[in-house]
Amino acid sequence: MYFWAAVLILVGLHFVAPNLEYLSQPYTFLGILPILFGIALNLWTDQLFKKYDTNVKPHIMPRAFITRGPFAVSRHPMYLGMAAILFGCSILFGSMLTLLPPIIFILVIDWVFIPMEEENLRAVFDTQYHTYKKNVRRWI
Repeated sequence: MYFWAAVLILVGLHFVAPNLEYLSQPYTFLGILPILFGIALNLWTDQLFKKYDTNVKPHIMPRAFITRGPFAVSRHPMYLGMAAILFGCSILFGSMLTLLPPIIFILVIDWVFIPMEEENLRAVFDTQYHTYKKNVRRWI
């Protein structure tokens, strides 16, 4: 929900102040790259959640501990994908105010959801998660 709220706010902010450009066409089309990266990363991560029969909801205790694929590089690749999509949308619009939703999204995720998820992982997979946390960065 926070991701979709950020998308809607981002679009709205563009229409509130479209003249506050930080990037103009054709360079705005570069935003397609992080959007495609984010979509691919989220689809890959979601496929792994399904394969290992664990949930994506941060407040529910995990049933599996995934360290393969994108989880070998980022402890939270789904959030990374969402942030990439938001920044890609901001680049596509090219207006200054559209940078706020991705930044706020990252802060909320980093301060609220990730600590909750990491505590759940620690509670279920204590030693294994501690080792993983030392070797893999939170975002990238």
